[in-house]
Amino acid sequence: MIRFFLARLLRAFITILAVITFAFVVLRMSGDPAQVMLGPDVPQEAVDAFRKAWGLDQPLWIQYLAYMKSIFTGDFGVSMRDKASALQLVIERIPATLQLTIPALLLKLVIGIPAGVYAALHRQSFTDRGVIMLAIVGFTIPSFVMGLLLVLVFSIILGLLPSGGQDTWQHGILPTLTMSIGGIGILARFSRSAMIEVMGHHYIRTASAKGLKWRDVVWRHALPNAAVPIVTIVGFMVGTLIAGAVVVESIFSWPGIGRLLVVSVSNRDLAVVQCILLVIAATMVVSNLIVDMLYGWLDPRLRAQPAH
Repeated sequence: MIRFFLARLLRAFITILAVITFAFVVLRMSGDPAQVMLGPDVPQEAVDAFRKAWGLDQPLWIQYLAYMKSIFTGDFGVSMRDKASALQLVIERIPATLQLTIPALLLKLVIGIPAGVYAALHRQSFTDRGVIMLAIVGFTIPSFVMGLLLVLVFSIILGLLPSGGQDTWQHGILPTLTMSIGGIGILARFSRSAMIEVMGHHYIRTASAKGLKWRDVVWRHALPNAAVPIVTIVGFMVGTLIAGAVVVESIFSWPGIGRLLVVSVSNRDLAVVQCILLVIAATMVVSNLIVDMLYGWLDPRLRAQPAH
């Protein structure tokens, strides 16, 4: 078991290192921050001074080594625009993002999984067809389209909810719904498929033949065995919570990490963008690591397999 977990930890470290390197190279190839920050009409001397002050005049490999050294010492750089710690700017936005992502995740879990399980237990029924239809609609509509539709209906037509901002709890309803609807559909679909597959196995028929109550068959035998694929998709959703907030926070003018990322990319604020991408990568890697560990707990056979 120790070897199983150590292999996953090593893979997580390599993944984060690859993301850091990729982000570093791509950001510096996407444009000169000096031109964006100072504007197109400034003298070349000012541009050269700016690049020298921020170390952008050095060769790329020297910049990379300096950046990696600072990362491993806990220094994530300084914002070129705000002249403040990039990490501090990101940390200040985390609570606002969590106000959307945590309720959205809870809605996905408490609605998507039960709906999928119920549909699987009532196959070919009106409820099953309704769940399938709503699931398809939910995960096929892009989040930016869903957000605009919700604003059109609930803000413009009905006038029930605000269309943007963070002043009251009502301001969080539409962005939370936008982030959760697609995930509810995905979880419902995967939960339904997992339960249908499990319910067709011989041990389910054997448990029913022994006279166990149907409720015990479902809760004690079917659900635990259907948990592995469900855990997989839940882990993916947890890992992409912050990344998924980028579009939603931009639509609803929500002052979270996603909106900060959009502003920082447009300004070529390298330190802030790199810090946010590192947070997103770490979230995804940690969630996948937890999923791998849950695999080992749910299915001991996986621990005996060599890590790839």
